[in-house]
Amino acid sequence: MNFPENLRYTKDHEWVSLSGTTATIGITDFAQHELGDIVYIDISAKGKALVAEEVFGSVEAVKTVSDLFLPVAGTITDINPLLDSQPELVNSDPYGLGWMVKMTVTDVADFEKLMNAEAYKATVG
Repeated sequence: MNFPENLRYTKDHEWVSLSGTTATIGITDFAQHELGDIVYIDISAKGKALVAEEVFGSVEAVKTVSDLFLPVAGTITDINPLLDSQPELVNSDPYGLGWMVKMTVTDVADFEKLMNAEAYKATVG
């Protein structure tokens, strides 16, 4: 499994990258592997201000549906348009073309409170 060192991770298997106050969020390689073939992504939170751990959408795989939890508080500014027609990008490139949302973070210090790659690896075994 791939756990990029430059990202932060949540117990709910989301990853976050941060550039200034802009965060990019998706699900981890571990999460996409556990879900299996992803067939639909439902995110309709663009423009909404949400708190950390609030549901911002869902991922539908062949066998299950899973909620997506926001890792940090802020306002969602962009939803990956590629996922409408190519949800499988989350399986093939979870840290690249399979990103889900971009947001403006309320407090960048919240990013530092998330797990680093080593801690996340220990969590998922």
